[in-house]
Amino acid sequence: MLVLDAVERSSVEESCPRCLGFKAQADLARGEAAYWRVMHGRAVVREAGFKAQIEELQAKLRLRERQLFGRTSERSKGKNEGQRGDTARRGRGQQRGARGHGRRRHAALPAVEELYDLDPTQCCCPTCQCPYEPLEGTEDSEVIEVEVRAHRRLIRRRRYRRTCQCPQQPGIVTAAGPPKLIPKGSLGVSVWALILIDKFLFQRPTYRLLADLRWTRGLELAQGTVTDGLKRLKPLFEPLMKALVAKSLTEKHWHADETRWMVFVEWEGKQGHRWELWVVVSKSTVVFQLEPTRSGKVPLAYFGETAEGILSVDRYVGYKVLLKGGRIVLAYCWAHVRRDFLAVAKDWGGQHEAWALGWVECIAELYRLNDERLGGRDDPPAFAAAQNKLRQAVERMAEWRDAELADPGRTGVRHKVLKSLRAHWAGLTVFVDHPEVPMDNNTAERAHRNQVVGRKNYYGSGAEWSGKLAAMMFSIFQTLLLWKLNPRLWLIEYLRACAENGGRAPADPDSFLPWNLSEDRRARLAAPRGGADSS
Repeated sequence: MLVLDAVERSSVEESCPRCLGFKAQADLARGEAAYWRVMHGRAVVREAGFKAQIEELQAKLRLRERQLFGRTSERSKGKNEGQRGDTARRGRGQQRGARGHGRRRHAALPAVEELYDLDPTQCCCPTCQCPYEPLEGTEDSEVIEVEVRAHRRLIRRRRYRRTCQCPQQPGIVTAAGPPKLIPKGSLGVSVWALILIDKFLFQRPTYRLLADLRWTRGLELAQGTVTDGLKRLKPLFEPLMKALVAKSLTEKHWHADETRWMVFVEWEGKQGHRWELWVVVSKSTVVFQLEPTRSGKVPLAYFGETAEGILSVDRYVGYKVLLKGGRIVLAYCWAHVRRDFLAVAKDWGGQHEAWALGWVECIAELYRLNDERLGGRDDPPAFAAAQNKLRQAVERMAEWRDAELADPGRTGVRHKVLKSLRAHWAGLTVFVDHPEVPMDNNTAERAHRNQVVGRKNYYGSGAEWSGKLAAMMFSIFQTLLLWKLNPRLWLIEYLRACAENGGRAPADPDSFLPWNLSEDRRARLAAPRGGADSS
């Protein structure tokens, strides 16, 4: 009966025009609903994509604003600083309650005595006019003064006329003059030492030095004279540069970095004027090299086929060519990894900030454990316990990293940072088995600070020879400072030796290298002394 009723209703619906209209409308409504469901799904997907794109563009905008207008240091005053586990940032300068160093005594400086006495009218009592009786001794104090002056050395050479009739002898004999650094040049050793130190150690443009000499010292030097003289001095330092590189390659651990340096010359096959100033810092040397390229061929050529050891670097791909030989191990910088997570926190914000700062705190814990390990080097049991704690912390971090990478929900910027962390993990954990290797590459980055000041002050070099001279002087001065030698005293002694050798490099340039100096000579060149050296 039910079946019959259904059949009857179906036949009625098929024969009723009104029912057919309703059915058509229902089918149309269902089709439209399905269409709009599909369109809504597509719109949701597009909206999610647009939101992700907007978030990425906002992150890039914050990054650019931070690069242009933000603090140049990655150190922050924020409460989540995460730097080696510090909860409160230590203030700069003298700390309240700390013991001071007291007044400095400059006993090494020469003393010029000045005696001050009462005026004769003041040597008696103003009331009764009874004279004062002088006491033994004086009440002493001191004032530090610096006096720098330019002066001329008038060279007068005695002449003699022979009285004999010996053949092939000159009629007039003149005494030899003092040795000159540049033959027939009028500038002495002290002037050239001043120019080299002022520009390549203190990074002041040459025209400013010449203006200072002209306005405050009454000495007027032509820019062309200085430029030509610097070009003639360049060969004097080339033997020293070769010795620095040779010494560097005998070490077993280095720090390396590179930064831009402008050289305003036309170079075949190169567009623009950006060159790269490379630095390699070891225990004994600081070596700068100026190259027109940032290619991995530069470190490959520097370390050659014999050097073996550990090289601390950032994650720049150019250094990875050294891994092919198997002689050099790359130790990557944790400061750069930390910077990745800080960038996520600063640029992406929102839900990414807490996640990124959690990783920053984890890295700070590694720094703390490593410091604890290094502090126990003299105590083998304490060192072993600290080593074990550090290794466990590194393993926990690796497990956390892999767990997050395995989570399909970890996409976008989080996945990118963690993927880079995993790709460089072997180099990042070199310090665990090698306590002598620091966790970061700050040593090389600090070596570039002085040159970055020069880059801002005089924009680089105007010629290839000038750039090469700058790299040599940077290397020499930074190596001297590494050995705690006085660059001015050392440079004056070396330039005098060059002058005595006829304006050429000394026959024994290696004797001027810091590691070849005797204890007495090193002490003499380390301590500054009063008075002005001139030649």
